[in-house]
Amino acid sequence: MKIIDLSVAIENDVPADPPGLGPKITYSGHAEGTEEVLQFFPGLDIADVPGAEGWAVEQLNLTAHCGTHLDAPWHFASTMNGGERAWTIDEVPLDWCIRPGVKLDLRHLPDGHVATSADLRAALAAIGHTLQPFDVVLINTAAGAAYGRPDYLGRGCGIGREATLWLMSQGIHIAGTDAWSWDAPFPVTAKRFAETRDAGLIWEGHKAGREGIFMHMEKLTKLDELPGNGFTVSCLPVKIKGGSAGWCRAVAILD
Repeated sequence: MKIIDLSVAIENDVPADPPGLGPKITYSGHAEGTEEVLQFFPGLDIADVPGAEGWAVEQLNLTAHCGTHLDAPWHFASTMNGGERAWTIDEVPLDWCIRPGVKLDLRHLPDGHVATSADLRAALAAIGHTLQPFDVVLINTAAGAAYGRPDYLGRGCGIGREATLWLMSQGIHIAGTDAWSWDAPFPVTAKRFAETRDAGLIWEGHKAGREGIFMHMEKLTKLDELPGNGFTVSCLPVKIKGGSAGWCRAVAILD
């Protein structure tokens, strides 16, 4: 068995989120931890503890959308699937999160391009795969190679409404991208909106999820190392009560 880690690390000072939305991690080392140990065990001489050290702890302040995460339907809208209350991340069926994976290579599409079902079908034809219900579809864009760089947020293609609906029509419930968003980069969409005043362009791929039961991962990595198919994806999300997303340690498992 070979496991490829598809998840980015949650860390400080990486330009992987818009300003003000990135994680803040405060690290407390073993010396600081000594004080806490002594509070729990009055009269203790820290020299008697193996290594004469306390514990190390991290305090995190971040949204559920930092790092590699799985968006729940609740993130897109309050309803899904024809008016049903949208699921939160703690309601996602876990067996949907361990399924055969399919990698579609869209790295050739320009930054800001809104991918269509024709783009997805061409990528599927290139690997000779026919989608099966519950396959986990991973989209490899030009953003993957830019992760950690200042230009990351503006890189890669997005998946449009028509393409998202097509995936749903094929029985796909979970997908993912190595870009910051399932949709095209916001600056590109903002320009299109300014030119057309068409609000339907805003978050069109996300909003398409309201019409069925659909979830997607964002900020995946190492998709370029995957074959087109023949692997299993595991993307179990952290269980946040009522959450719009959950961090996940997404991996690809190859026999």
